[in-house]
Amino acid sequence: MSLAAAHRQKEVNELLNNVRNMAGPVEVSRKNLDKIKNAMVDIANKEELWCEEEFPAPTGDQVQTRYLISQDEDDSYALYLNVMHKGKVTPPHNHTTWACISAVEGEEYNYLYEPEVDGPLMPGERDIKLVDTVIVKPGQGIGFLPDDIHSIAINEGTSTRHLHLYGRGLETLSERLMWNKELQTCEKFKMVVKTTK
Repeated sequence: MSLAAAHRQKEVNELLNNVRNMAGPVEVSRKNLDKIKNAMVDIANKEELWCEEEFPAPTGDQVQTRYLISQDEDDSYALYLNVMHKGKVTPPHNHTTWACISAVEGEEYNYLYEPEVDGPLMPGERDIKLVDTVIVKPGQGIGFLPDDIHSIAINEGTSTRHLHLYGRGLETLSERLMWNKELQTCEKFKMVVKTTK
């Protein structure tokens, strides 16, 4: 293991040990989520841990590469580095676990939505509305509870590097939902980007 990799592993271990003491893989409060977000901003600020040499940007027609940085043996506490180019967008979706995003470099637009009516989230007709836009850039982060709904877009610049931390690994989240462009119906989320390990 290189010195850079060993340094990164030490920093990641410290982050995740702190997070494990703040929140369970699914259970989290808004207050604890803010603390996790702040810890994520701190580690994202250490740009040398997330450099191009260690985590190359996507090439050709690809607009995203997702690197798995760490994940517990039971698939909990999964940390990813997303390297994305301008043009990357996702449909509105929830996570069914908590999530935090912080920026190493570049701007990730997060569009926040709320259901038009209260009730459990399930596939079918379910109108949502856009309620806010948060631009996650260096020095800032954002956190989501399991039923929070957002979409992301890379609208500016050439490349971004953002850390995404989830209470459970993305590949295990089989009940996530995604909404259509009209924001009226939703179905099970289809994950099209494969994780690089």
